[in-house]
Amino acid sequence: MLNGEGLWFRYGAKLPWVVRDRTLSIAPGEVIGLMAPSGHGKTTLGKLLAGYLTPTQGQITLDDQLLPSQGYCPVQLVFQNPELSVNPRWRIDQILREGYVPRPHYLKALGIHPGWMTRYPHELSGGELQRVAIARILNPNTRYLIADEMTAMLDANTQALIWQVVLDFARDHNMGLMVISHDKSLLGQLCQGQVIPC
Repeated sequence: MLNGEGLWFRYGAKLPWVVRDRTLSIAPGEVIGLMAPSGHGKTTLGKLLAGYLTPTQGQITLDDQLLPSQGYCPVQLVFQNPELSVNPRWRIDQILREGYVPRPHYLKALGIHPGWMTRYPHELSGGELQRVAIARILNPNTRYLIADEMTAMLDANTQALIWQVVLDFARDHNMGLMVISHDKSLLGQLCQGQVIPC
């Protein structure tokens, strides 16, 4: 179980609170949604849950233990802008091997071409790079995925394809998933009614 308990966060002592007293949990295999307009702290909460930020108050635990500070984190975050999810100095093949060598059928299902492997992130389009960012986390070391507007930049057909791959992986590996979005229709399709306002 991934738990965030009594979470508060702000970016400076004199700045307003971005996250105020939030408590939530994600169970293995569960798909939940987090919905709010832009500027309401969704991304910040996602960063807290994935260990990118440290709560000003409160605690994030995974199976009653603090998130690991070294090595591959079992809680992964994919941003709307894929450049934030990958190392710009690594080739695509190195990015994909960061946590675990992806299975070929996931690469094929996501539309990732073998010719991309020797390229660098700036040599791919935003949509192509987002497929790589998603493929990178589809490995047994990822126990929870925080998907922050992950497919917002993609067309409807590509969105449907990617979500099907991710949901199949989550089901097969009992991976917990939190979908962050302001798209009520998308959350209704993915989260089976479990949508939390932010």
